[in-house]
Amino acid sequence: MTTTGVLGVPDFRRIWLVGTFISIARWLEMLVIAIMVYDQTQSPFLVASMTLVRLLPMGLFGATLGVAADRVQRRHALVAVVGCQALVAAGLVAASLIGQPPVWLLGLAAFISGIAWASDNPVRRMMLGEIVGTTRMASAMSLDVVANNASRVAGPALGGALLAAQGPMAAFLLSLVLYLLAGIAALRIRHRSTVTQRPLSVIRDTRESFALVLRQPGMRGVLIVTIIYNLFGWPANSMVPVIGAGTLGLGPDGVGLLASMDGVGAFIAAMVLAARAPAHWYRPVYIGGCALYCGMATAFALAPGVVPAGLALVVMGAGGAGFATMQATLVYIAMPAEERSRALGVLSVCVGLGLLGFLHLGLMADWIGAPAATALMGVEGLVALALTWRWWRAPR
Repeated sequence: MTTTGVLGVPDFRRIWLVGTFISIARWLEMLVIAIMVYDQTQSPFLVASMTLVRLLPMGLFGATLGVAADRVQRRHALVAVVGCQALVAAGLVAASLIGQPPVWLLGLAAFISGIAWASDNPVRRMMLGEIVGTTRMASAMSLDVVANNASRVAGPALGGALLAAQGPMAAFLLSLVLYLLAGIAALRIRHRSTVTQRPLSVIRDTRESFALVLRQPGMRGVLIVTIIYNLFGWPANSMVPVIGAGTLGLGPDGVGLLASMDGVGAFIAAMVLAARAPAHWYRPVYIGGCALYCGMATAFALAPGVVPAGLALVVMGAGGAGFATMQATLVYIAMPAEERSRALGVLSVCVGLGLLGFLHLGLMADWIGAPAATALMGVEGLVALALTWRWWRAPR
């Protein structure tokens, strides 16, 4: 079915809107928090640490959330997640009314929001698959990635503009409004998931989840590429505010515009994939997207000016869209229906391992500078892909 047909499903539209509103708020918050932390500390490491603590719950709780998601009504879980994020945004608004929120409070807000983010694969994206079915999952994921990457344009641009013009309170207030809109859309969802009645045993079920995923043909390679992307590719995004402000001399609005450029490239690429994404493209697009993202991260870090840096981010975003579109799709179509939630939880753990990449990049940036550290990370990612070729190549 075409993407237009997928959009004709009412509950798909509602879940898609939930993801869109949350994503705009998430990217807005990440940009605003990064600028605020850099203004207060001038430390690239602490800037990277804000994304690190946002990813930490994925590494700690991702697999457990995948197991637990089978034992609750996913609609109820989604409403609770959105409500939690709205409370965090309200807290940041209140703190901004008093004065400049301290770094520790921004880090705490990022961590709590990260718990909600860790639930996205086993809860919201699992619901997308349940509603549209396996054969339409790629179209559904393409549209979800289109929305996510449109938000990567809108979120940083809005956040940077509001921060420059009105201060942090206005930016966090918009974030709160977006979460409230997501909550309204979530409450209108009619789909009800099947709830597993087996008692939850966290350690046993989490261990079984990893064993089941690794036994499935082709899944080992998917997880390896996911780890490489999140260790060596995605952390480069955290250095955009540092390089934009510290190296290119941009203000908050300019940094916000620069940070939105990878979203522009990702949006265009995701639209192309949404229009036509045959099954034999899935793995090449997934692996090629990871390689392109790492290569363009290096190009961005070494760019001699604002325009070349922006163009590198556009191409980098296109690679990221290819990777993101196929990531959950490959997991969903490879796993039996009863094991998909667990597999998506394991995928969240692999994404969460990216916190080590942010730690690595932050320490290097404090040592040798953000541009050199970001360029080196991109090269490390390409080398890691080359060294692991035997595991991620197409299965025979």
